[in-house]
Amino acid sequence: MKHATKLAAISSLALALGIATAPAFAQGELVGTDALDERIDDIEESVAEDIARSEDSSRFGNPEYREGLSGSASLSYTGKTGNNESQELALGARMRYAAGKFVHNIGLAIEFTDEEGTPTKEDVFGVYDANYYIDDSFYVFALGRVKTDGLADVSADPANTYATDAYLGVGPGYRIFNTPEMTWRVQAGIGVSYLKDGLDNEVTETGYLAASRFFYKFNEDIFLTNDTDILKSDTALRANNDLGVNFKMTDVYSTRVSYLTEYNDSRAIRTDNKLGIALVFGF
Repeated sequence: MKHATKLAAISSLALALGIATAPAFAQGELVGTDALDERIDDIEESVAEDIARSEDSSRFGNPEYREGLSGSASLSYTGKTGNNESQELALGARMRYAAGKFVHNIGLAIEFTDEEGTPTKEDVFGVYDANYYIDDSFYVFALGRVKTDGLADVSADPANTYATDAYLGVGPGYRIFNTPEMTWRVQAGIGVSYLKDGLDNEVTETGYLAASRFFYKFNEDIFLTNDTDILKSDTALRANNDLGVNFKMTDVYSTRVSYLTEYNDSRAIRTDNKLGIALVFGF
């Protein structure tokens, strides 16, 4: 699906509202139409990200990327003063560098939120993934990830809130299928897992990683993806599975239905499930 098509639906509505309220800016602020425009933009971005995430060729597609450096970055800031004061900063970036059979991927997400002078979110999440393709099917990888929560020490449950969750591992990978209609690759590795909670307790241990990436294209308008990640260490067994079906029924209608399962056997309630539906409709 083209990015423009994904956004056509809600963009049309947002544009219509924008034209309707443009001659009366003050009135738009007062009755809330401009605030609605902003909320529609937020929903539009969320829907586009959810759908585009499943089309990420670095996770599902062929390794034949364009040579050199490519990527994207986004920055968002909002600030509010008056009866209530708040600030929100979000930064996201993806970079890829391909040189022959060697492909490097870097992802970064930063989110800071402050309300009435009190920080309410300080999250940083970064991933470095390097893949070297021996042939069209076999490759080796090195993966480093780190996730930090700057407010873990002041959370309601600091003993079970990770200030730092990091992993560094290496291993082999294999593409079982690699066609335009279906791709499936699996990989497994060994590495080091590092955890630090909000009370500054630290654990460094061996971590074993297994992952699967599956993509199936039913036709030009419908495709399915399934992501599975499993990390085993002495502290916990953690697993995520994200199943999604994406539809583009017409030029003005597209949707993604997903089901995310997160498992952690160190928690009292081990499994969290989330059903997601992203819809775009234009007229």
